[in-house]
Amino acid sequence: MAHSAPPAGPAADEARTAPDIDHEFDRDTALAPRGNGEFDAVISGGWSILGAVNGGYLKAILGRALALTLPHPHPFTATAHYLSTPAPGPAVLRTTLLRAGRTLSTGTASLLQTDEHGAEVERVRMTATYGDLDALSQHVATTATAPHVAPYEQCVAMDAAGGPGALGDIPIVERLASRLDPDSTGWALGRPSGRGRMAGWFAFADGREHDALSLLLVGDAMPPAAFDLGTIGWTPTVELTTHVRARPEPGPLRVLVATRNPAGGFLEEDAEVWDSADRLVAQSRQLARMPRPAAG
Repeated sequence: MAHSAPPAGPAADEARTAPDIDHEFDRDTALAPRGNGEFDAVISGGWSILGAVNGGYLKAILGRALALTLPHPHPFTATAHYLSTPAPGPAVLRTTLLRAGRTLSTGTASLLQTDEHGAEVERVRMTATYGDLDALSQHVATTATAPHVAPYEQCVAMDAAGGPGALGDIPIVERLASRLDPDSTGWALGRPSGRGRMAGWFAFADGREHDALSLLLVGDAMPPAAFDLGTIGWTPTVELTTHVRARPEPGPLRVLVATRNPAGGFLEEDAEVWDSADRLVAQSRQLARMPRPAAG
């Protein structure tokens, strides 16, 4: 599908290399090695929504730590459990190699912070299996089809979606050049469709191109599908699993997120991420609480 892209910069470095200081995502996921699988990090408040640090951004920090720990370069599957609420500021990451095989390796990573009493608190724990996307077979037999999304230039910038659910003045939105399909903006005008579906384009505002590491963010960086049900507010993630299927081609990514079973105060949210070559490059599923008032 032909589309217009926001201004593009140089391709981003892989997670195993030094972060590209020209791009905010890389600066804000940068790590300082301590040795023995430990790293210092600083969680940026620039990737927050409604007062909470985005879960996909936190996964990317953990993903970079594992890319520096495991013998394989790319996350294939990564599951994060969010154990306590992180805050912008210093953090420590601890990684463990669980298994290293010829084509896959598996490890865990924990993100910890010090609370107001000086005690170390684990915020997020992730288990992931890494491999080499460039070594995969070129055989494709998928029956999945790319979602219909209006061309990029015809979609609505997230900070321009005015109304009761307006996304202006939200830090993460300022870092993205993402856009919503016009069919997915009714909730922002007080007219949610009730389908629990959100579709649009994902892109970085500074032109950073996508790689395997950034795909850990993408599935959790669109407005929650619950907004389309008319329930707008902070939607805390309990668990988030991402499957990375291929290295994305340059250009904005089409993203579809949907929920089918909001019940008991929780909902699942499934995401598909498609690149400019119409390839399904990532899938994710999360369990989240139904929206609640913004964090203080």
